[in-house]
Amino acid sequence: MSYQHVTIPEQGDKIRIVDGKLKVSDQPILGYIEGDGIGPDITTACLRVWDAAVAKVYGDKRKVHWAELYLGEKAAGIYAGNYFPDETMDAIKDLVVAIKGPLTTPIGGGFRSLNVSLRQTLDLFACVRPVKYYAGVPSPMKKPEEIDAVIFRENTEDVYAGLEYQTGTPENLKLAKFLREELHAEFFEGAGLGVKPISEFGSKRLVRKAIEYAIEKQLGSVTLVHKGNIMKYTEGAFRAWGYEVAAQEFGDVTITEDEVWEKHDGKPPQGRIVIKDRIADIMFQLMQLRPAEFDVLATMNLNGDYLSDSLAASVGGIGIAPGANMSDEVAVFEATHGTAPKYANQNKVNPSSLLFSGVMMFDHIGWFEVGKAIEKAFESVVGNKVVTYDFARQIDGATEVSTSGFADHLIEAINRQ
Repeated sequence: MSYQHVTIPEQGDKIRIVDGKLKVSDQPILGYIEGDGIGPDITTACLRVWDAAVAKVYGDKRKVHWAELYLGEKAAGIYAGNYFPDETMDAIKDLVVAIKGPLTTPIGGGFRSLNVSLRQTLDLFACVRPVKYYAGVPSPMKKPEEIDAVIFRENTEDVYAGLEYQTGTPENLKLAKFLREELHAEFFEGAGLGVKPISEFGSKRLVRKAIEYAIEKQLGSVTLVHKGNIMKYTEGAFRAWGYEVAAQEFGDVTITEDEVWEKHDGKPPQGRIVIKDRIADIMFQLMQLRPAEFDVLATMNLNGDYLSDSLAASVGGIGIAPGANMSDEVAVFEATHGTAPKYANQNKVNPSSLLFSGVMMFDHIGWFEVGKAIEKAFESVVGNKVVTYDFARQIDGATEVSTSGFADHLIEAINRQ
């Protein structure tokens, strides 16, 4: 495949999907998108750390060949004002695996969000957000080390489907008239209207992916998070479809929480994944009071948005929270925070959200040793109180370093392993 501005490295091999599995050579080509605002600072730092970890772990036996792709402001400068070029979408599909910095959204029309557009265009239906605590990181929790969970958030439906109709518009008036006259709905005049689609197809493929992850990682439970006590035909349906897919497709390895109590006196049988559900608002409380009870959370879009950021705050903040958007084939890993334009080009911010998204990426391609080396180095550096400004102001006696300086210390720690 030829591109106008994207250059695919001549050396290296593209990742392929064979029988539903990734086929990764020792010289894979991975895509990266620098991002906007602080994106160049953190991406440059992380590329150095990732390459150093690969070199330390594998020597000259393995190497990543990076292909730069373009979205956001950098793309607009290259593609005559186009923030969202088609060839970038084609390149991501071609390369299968990519990672990106934070993206801005152009003001004044066009895209509701570049991130949402990316997910919808590539049908990246699962937003995967692992949340775990690293020693030395400042946290508001008494026992943050008990938090170790992965959120699977549905990416394409719910309120993020974008089915909104502004008050006073012809579309709004038409929908309001239909709701009142045909369905006898009652609501205030002049209300903005939104539609919240939750489908069996979308729900089941999200829960399926969450259960497959729990099986792969040998985790104990998958919890369906919903507000089905109020929204019975959307969020309640999500819950029902989640139990259905567990029973129909994974019945030999799953068991419901009710069955655990009814048949096994509350003790899950060896090798079985417990499928349970919790009301969304209660889930926030439980993840503060009893987080060790939960391994994988499967949820719709808006609940997952709130929950993932809330959990991130419990282990140090969104500045170190990794994430990915996945389909059954393509995976795009990402910094989960914004572009922070006031800090752009200041070499100041914490690169750890993107850094740990890279750890997720290397785990995804089966290079687990790379992620372990980076995590070990991170805990060593932070344990010595060498941190960027966001943590320095929370840690007594901290040594504050720049973005690139933090990368330097990580690389030194990696090379000492």
